Amino acid sequence: MKTAIPTRTLVLAALMLNLGVAGAYAQQNVKMTFSGTNVALPINLLANTVTDETHLAGVGSLGPFTFRELHADGAAAAPPSGCLGPYFGVLKGAGVFQFPDESLLIVTVVDGSGCINPAAGKATLIVNYRVGGGTGRFTGATGNLTMTATIMPVLFNGANPAAPALLTNTGKFEGTVLRSAGRDDDEDEQ
Repeated sequence: MKTAIPTRTLVLAALMLNLGVAGAYAQQNVKMTFSGTNVALPINLLANTVTDETHLAGVGSLGPFTFRELHADGAAAAPPSGCLGPYFGVLKGAGVFQFPDESLLIVTVVDGSGCINPAAGKATLIVNYRVGGGTGRFTGATGNLTMTATIMPVLFNGANPAAPALLTNTGKFEGTVLRSAGRDDDEDEQ
């Protein structure tokens, strides 16, 4: 003879299961500031683009970090909102954050754009990233980050004097990172 399970018991079991699964991950709001450089490279990630290598160092809610990225800049379909000067798109790329505990956080470019202000001698750059895992405390991490930066030329290309070869890069990363709750205990305090 079968015994019916009371509806209340099923509801409580489902609630506990949902809370248990949700509790296994921790969402962290991320705010990090940085400074560093962009360098034009001779490699080509996409046809008709310029590939840049970015080297940044900073600190924030995930701790001190360095960041290295390769991305392709090229023609954008439309200017960024409010852009009155020349503009470009960030069309492809990926980067890696490295932390003192040797954890790595991997990101890929979703989209991005830059607006050049020739009179001020600088550009505003906004790039959106998707978090795609990592190592150590970022194993299996997901989420989204946005970089907002100001870039300024330091050195120009001899073959094309209008093309910067070395630029400063200062700004911030903001967004959220979702990772296993057991991996974020005191490691962020380093």
